[in-house]
Amino acid sequence: MSEIIDIKYKNWLKELKQKFQTSQIKASIQVNSTLLEFYWNLGNEIILKQKEYSWGSGFLEQLSRDLSSEFPEAKGFSKRNLELIRRWVSFYNCGTTCFTIAKQLVSQLENMISPKLFLIPWGHNIAIIQKCKNIEEALFYVENTIKHGISRSVLIHQIESNLYARSAKAITNFEATLPPLQSDLAKEITKDPYNFDFLTLSEDYKEKELEDALCENITKFLLELGSGFAFVGKQYKLNVAGDEFKIDLLFYHIKLKCYVVVELKTVEFKPEFAGKLSFYTSAIDEELKEKNDNPTIGLLICKSKNDLVVEYSLKNINKPLGISEYELVNILPKEYKSSLPSIEDIEAEILKEKV
Repeated sequence: MSEIIDIKYKNWLKELKQKFQTSQIKASIQVNSTLLEFYWNLGNEIILKQKEYSWGSGFLEQLSRDLSSEFPEAKGFSKRNLELIRRWVSFYNCGTTCFTIAKQLVSQLENMISPKLFLIPWGHNIAIIQKCKNIEEALFYVENTIKHGISRSVLIHQIESNLYARSAKAITNFEATLPPLQSDLAKEITKDPYNFDFLTLSEDYKEKELEDALCENITKFLLELGSGFAFVGKQYKLNVAGDEFKIDLLFYHIKLKCYVVVELKTVEFKPEFAGKLSFYTSAIDEELKEKNDNPTIGLLICKSKNDLVVEYSLKNINKPLGISEYELVNILPKEYKSSLPSIEDIEAEILKEKV
């Protein structure tokens, strides 16, 4: 863009200076939301001015120089950040204006969306628009970030593992077995499928190997399960009138205030699995659940399932159960896995070298 000397630009630049100075004062009270509100309005004005006056590609570079010169301590006026601000606003504006809808409705949609965006950090906002395909997916991650206060690295992991498409997708009987509010919350903690790509197992692995691998990677497993899960134990022993039973994995969900029984199956779902899981939830309710705890939830994670068979199996069960699949990509041939040195072998070699 050639030098911008027209009065329209200068007047607009003056207005921007005043607005930013006002936002700096408010920022001492609400740093993130006030600054992002300024960014949102700035992005809208950039789009409008470029469209109205046909200012070319050099416009943002000059705007960056002018604002940076006026506010040298501010870090948000680089050309790159101005481009991101414009892209951020364009992403959500497209979601509301790319359709043939009334101007008033567009304004209402923008007013519903933008306040949510101001509640999460700028880096989170940028990660979302860079990685999400549409406005519905983006708002899912915005609301999830607000609700759980997740870090940017966790947010990126969630997007890359496609949490949006997997969240609350397990087949459950929660609506029939839990009060409405708890049913909705319980659905939110489920996924289908669960992503176990952080594991590496050999071919023909057994349930115990899967369970051990998940426990060895408990931090990543808890991250995949989602916010609120607290690990109680594996192969948790239950004594029912002298008979001993072992639950694969037992958790307590802090927000739901209930125990969650997790059973693992490395085969396709079978109807009898639901009956056994129902028994475990009943046993936990009787043997472990306290007065203020909500009913125990059962979650079965299996290698595959026939959705209709699952629905029939859950139909007349009065305990809250959910059935999901899992995905596992990193499978090694047995002969290859067996050729890898164990931890003990590596430690032995280190000791030899020290001697």
